[in-house]
Amino acid sequence: MAALPLNDDYPVRRAPVVAYTLIAVNVLVYLLSPQAATAVWYPVDMVGRFCAIQDYFMRWGAVPAEILGQVDRVPHAVPECGSVDGKSVWFSVLSSMFVHAGAMHLLGNMVYLFVFGPVVEDRIGRVRFLLLYAVTGVAAAYGFSLVEPGGEMPMVGASGAISGVLGAYLVVQFRSRVTTLVFVVIPMRLPGWALVGSYFVLQYLLYVTTSNSPGAGSGVAYAAHVYGFIAGVIAGLVVYRLRWRSGTRLSDVY
Repeated sequence: MAALPLNDDYPVRRAPVVAYTLIAVNVLVYLLSPQAATAVWYPVDMVGRFCAIQDYFMRWGAVPAEILGQVDRVPHAVPECGSVDGKSVWFSVLSSMFVHAGAMHLLGNMVYLFVFGPVVEDRIGRVRFLLLYAVTGVAAAYGFSLVEPGGEMPMVGASGAISGVLGAYLVVQFRSRVTTLVFVVIPMRLPGWALVGSYFVLQYLLYVTTSNSPGAGSGVAYAAHVYGFIAGVIAGLVVYRLRWRSGTRLSDVY
């Protein structure tokens, strides 16, 4: 991560209940997951733990081939781990937003949600922010599935939805300046539009590069980031249009 945002200078006028609740839920879900050391109820032996993790990702992650109906269920990559029974495919599109592959994956996503989420929530209202998060997360999952229609690896993480938050931020509050650690060591105050815009450009370039270069995949769903961001921009524009037509301030909408 070349740039790590720390703080947005926009004065949030009310407690960002939804953004902080989403962060808390993401952290709690990770602490209860088999890859966390806190989840002591899972098998402690290496094979049992590995299979528990595989089952967890396959059950709650969004698998493109399943989402698009190409297969009923994708089996485990390791036959010894058995099969996933009773999975709800439509629910996995939502649950995948709260499942993370590791502590650093979780931390990176939550930092961005912590910095930009409260600003967007304050600007568009709590209810609309929650809808934005959910809708852009779903759009990211389906966008990635259309790019990888036969994909059998589960997509997990909140980054698609958080990319949607960044896309909306670009529309509703791009004038802010964000204190950022560039290259994770150099503190700078950057325009919000520049930081968020460069994030999108980087994700798009990585998406194009990895999709056009066989064997270049990194296991990161860059397409989900791109489509989530675009969905967030569209959602932000829709909110602004609703405000213009109704004469209601964004901050008055809940």
